[in-house]
Amino acid sequence: MIFFEKHGVEEKNTFCSFELKNQSFPPHFHRAFELILVNEGKLIVTVDQKDFVLVKEHLAFIFPNQIHEFKTIGNSKITVILFSPELVSDFYMNYKGLIPLDNILLVAKKTDHTKLDTVYSQKSFLYALCGDMVHSTSFTPVKQSPQMTVLYKILLYVERQYSAECTLKTVARYLQYDYQYLSKLFAQLMNVTFTDYLNHYRIIQAEHLLNNTRLSVSEVATRSGYNNLRTFHRNFKKITGRAPKDYRNI
Repeated sequence: MIFFEKHGVEEKNTFCSFELKNQSFPPHFHRAFELILVNEGKLIVTVDQKDFVLVKEHLAFIFPNQIHEFKTIGNSKITVILFSPELVSDFYMNYKGLIPLDNILLVAKKTDHTKLDTVYSQKSFLYALCGDMVHSTSFTPVKQSPQMTVLYKILLYVERQYSAECTLKTVARYLQYDYQYLSKLFAQLMNVTFTDYLNHYRIIQAEHLLNNTRLSVSEVATRSGYNNLRTFHRNFKKITGRAPKDYRNI
């Protein structure tokens, strides 16, 4: 999706929030902290290969560079917030290099996120959640194997190149790794082939464009990385169960 580009945040004191309905997003990571709050329905959030089922008033607090994804179960309305580590600099410096054993919080007090329009209200809101995390779970050092380092590089390449030529062979050439090695590694760590992952990533980009722009279906296909409109229609219906034009009309 557009709002996940540049890995969430590249500027200091950046805070952005958006509402999503019945959305899913494949595994990704970024430098930003990410909050996923369920307003209605049910969501599966996977963080570092650990699955959490979230219902209303549950919040997932994702730390920088944790690989995560979310999938709607039935229907869902969620709020996603991305914010730079600099907004919670004291917390970030004290817990840098650590990740929580449990990323989930129960949020009893409802916050109107549209009113978090100053850096002071944002910091107050975020530090309160940081305090809740400290009291609710323990933390462990990040352990990143050489294989996971390679996986991070592959996911980063997809995030940057999904709208252009993006195959595992181009990834292998760019990273200077053996193609067969990357193919086996990706399938082992992600439980899906690179091609299937890329198609899901591109179709989710297309869903966002259909929901939030008036671009034609052909333009959406091109921006999502599909030069062949027939292939785009086939993959879109296979993954979403609907044709692109029908999806826009919902």
